[in-house]
Amino acid sequence: MRVSFDLDEVLFVSPLTHKTEPPLPFPFNKFFKERLRLGTPELIRTLQKMDYEVWVYTSSFRSERYIRRLFRCYGVRFDGIVNGERHLREVQRDRKETLPQKVPSHYRISLHVDDEAVIVTSGRQMGFNVYQLDADDDSWKEKVIARADEIRRREEQLNQ
Repeated sequence: MRVSFDLDEVLFVSPLTHKTEPPLPFPFNKFFKERLRLGTPELIRTLQKMDYEVWVYTSSFRSERYIRRLFRCYGVRFDGIVNGERHLREVQRDRKETLPQKVPSHYRISLHVDDEAVIVTSGRQMGFNVYQLDADDDSWKEKVIARADEIRRREEQLNQ
């Protein structure tokens, strides 16, 4: 089962408004300015140990290489990355109608974690699961794991 995360305001947060992981040491902190929400590396590694594939699905145009390198500094490797460029190329393509900025079901992602209500609405309309992350929630990791487990159990029951 695949779980994906948005970057901005989900995994990347401001230390002025959120608890964050310690900044990267010099010189990495000069190149990678983003700060990770506290517990992000631990959550991703925990999900992967529980046999979940963990992806990034972001509408930002940060390169896949940049995202991989930044998270590698925290000991995290993603199973897949969809950025704005890949989404436009593989999901939107030549369609005349504008699709939502994220369509996790296109990549067989079972749960997407995002902060935007518009993504939750798109999920309801297009039939994909979204966990809407509250801005400041100290138990966010446990809630994401519980939601992923709930969806996995439901998917397993459907496949029996």
